[in-house]
Amino acid sequence: MHAVITGANRGIGAALDARYRTAGWKVTATARQGAEFLPLDVTDPAAHRAMAHALDGQAVDLLICNAGTYPDKYENLADGYPAQMWADTFATNVTGVFLTVQALLPNLQMATAPKVAIIASQMGSSTRAPGGSYIYRASKAAAINLGRNLATDLSRLGIAVGIYHPGWVRTDMGGDSAAIDTDQSADGLVRRFDALSMDTTGQFLTWDGQEHPF
Repeated sequence: MHAVITGANRGIGAALDARYRTAGWKVTATARQGAEFLPLDVTDPAAHRAMAHALDGQAVDLLICNAGTYPDKYENLADGYPAQMWADTFATNVTGVFLTVQALLPNLQMATAPKVAIIASQMGSSTRAPGGSYIYRASKAAAINLGRNLATDLSRLGIAVGIYHPGWVRTDMGGDSAAIDTDQSADGLVRRFDALSMDTTGQFLTWDGQEHPF
């Protein structure tokens, strides 16, 4: 079994990488830099082409789109949220997911029961609107919508797509006061990925298996 994990150099991505390696999977871990990772800047189409070339002919059973950014945590409405920050965040959190799936579509089609897992966030749910973090919230809302539509189109190819809230996790992104650690999140997510099938494709689930409203 072969898993590809984007943003595997830290946090949840690193924890997922460790779990699949321990379970005996072949893991292709990607990151923007680091000798132990397959280089991938998810915002760069050329980097996606290079990744696809490196993995040419290899089936991918599970693609985990984990790479993400949250740059606007401390922005203020009066004079914050610059336009370039919007563009850069969407390039990573939305376009980056699409380009990764697109680049590895031939590899996914080679697998027997291929799966795509998109790490989104409940901060992108339209049912939650506490204010602030406009860029991150909007980008994750778009990622959820992207996952839903990919699930429809990829079902014709037998590829299941799951969308996941990883929990509020103690990482650089989540902060020290978050509710759970990376081990709890990764353990829960692995169970969710294992359960993903064509019968459950398109669902938005929390790390601990609860259906989340869109």
